Amino acid sequence: MADAPAIVWLRQDLRLADNPALHAAIQSKCALILLYILDDETPGRWRWGGASRWWLHNSLDALAKDIAKRGGVLVLRRGQAETELPRLVAETGAGAVYWNRCYEPYATQRDSALKEKLTRAGVEAQSFNGALLFEPWTIKTKTGEPYKVFTPFWRACVQMGVGRPLLPAPKKLNGFDGELQSDRLNDWRLLPTKPNWASNFATAWAPGETGARGALEAFVAHRLRTYPEARDQLGVNGTSRLSPHLHFGEISPAQVAAAVEAAAETQPGLRRGAEKFLTEIGWREFSTHLLFHWPALPERNWKDQFDAFAWRDDVAALEAWRRGRTGYPVVDAAMRELWATGYMHNRARMIAASFLIKHLLIDWRHGEDWFWDTLVDADLANNAASWQWVAGSGADASPYFRIFNPVTQGERYDADGAYVRRWVPELAGLPNALLHKPWEADAVTRAAAGVKLGESYPQPLVDHAVARARALEAYAAISSKN
Repeated sequence: MADAPAIVWLRQDLRLADNPALHAAIQSKCALILLYILDDETPGRWRWGGASRWWLHNSLDALAKDIAKRGGVLVLRRGQAETELPRLVAETGAGAVYWNRCYEPYATQRDSALKEKLTRAGVEAQSFNGALLFEPWTIKTKTGEPYKVFTPFWRACVQMGVGRPLLPAPKKLNGFDGELQSDRLNDWRLLPTKPNWASNFATAWAPGETGARGALEAFVAHRLRTYPEARDQLGVNGTSRLSPHLHFGEISPAQVAAAVEAAAETQPGLRRGAEKFLTEIGWREFSTHLLFHWPALPERNWKDQFDAFAWRDDVAALEAWRRGRTGYPVVDAAMRELWATGYMHNRARMIAASFLIKHLLIDWRHGEDWFWDTLVDADLANNAASWQWVAGSGADASPYFRIFNPVTQGERYDADGAYVRRWVPELAGLPNALLHKPWEADAVTRAAAGVKLGESYPQPLVDHAVARARALEAYAAISSKN
């Protein structure tokens, strides 16, 4: 097997720098086969959503070009990994397979079975941590249990140290010179066409490792200092926008942490922003920690008392929420931003999620499904943990009785109305004092702004005070049983 090639199975690690599996394969001195398998048919797997498929196409395209510049080829296969990976091993006589670990429930089961199957066949199979700062099984309470509360979890992570040496990108790849069958990326039809609802995505995003590196550099240089305050302001570009790059592994959390820490060391004024931002990276770690230890998190209430919650089956209200037609401007702006860009500001995510769950009493899983399909950064762990956090049914969750008032949230986090005016332009003519509550404008003011409630812009689906009381009553009904 000395001359046998090695396969690097790429998944959510679409980068060349700081890629432990790729680095280990290069160290083996074997000829390399870089492989990506589009496994979107396996039962029990969350199939890629539409926005994620758009990102995946562009990320794979960028990666293939980066690999080609270094003398390699990215092999594309479609099908169940349990079949396609052993098939490629047999076709090429590969003696080793390297991959970076994924943590979704179906992935951990599949990878364990594959490792056992390959090992039995005499093929070396090695997996690595390329997606997290800490493996989920390494952070434990003093009693050896997984953490259920974020703050002590992250404190334990920080005590262990979030930094590690970064691995360099290869300057040259020792490509396999045998014949390889590969799909054409365009044949996978990952991009929407009729209609092309992603037509504006390319102006908002630059998928790929180069785009990820550029996004990180821009954030550290221009927004890290003001991050603690600006991160919540809806009309301000105050966040990192690194989430899709991290999800697809175009950049590693170790690279992000290293860049942020290096900047804070040389510029003490950045320390506060660095610590706050790394806490958000910590929430990403915590979400994966929860999913790993509680694999039913995307489908089931983490707190089983919510199994008895009286959700409403309101198809019309759900559709109005999806389309940004709830009658609450900040909620509608959030949902329209999502549809137009494949992204939603984090503060807006909380507001929109709270409205669906607590104002409309619609099951959080409907919101989770919509975000999964429409977000370019849709991540199973983050999505599930965050929706359950808002619902009050998750680990270390926001209390269910904490019900965001969408008017005051808009007034506080979009005080000058920039966010609403961008995404809900039919209200742009209203003064700031009425922008987040257009139903309070008198007829003259609405006419001057060209606003016709119920026509150009909808009446509110529900009254906030009535909806709040209804939600609290529903919560009290399940609380009394525990």
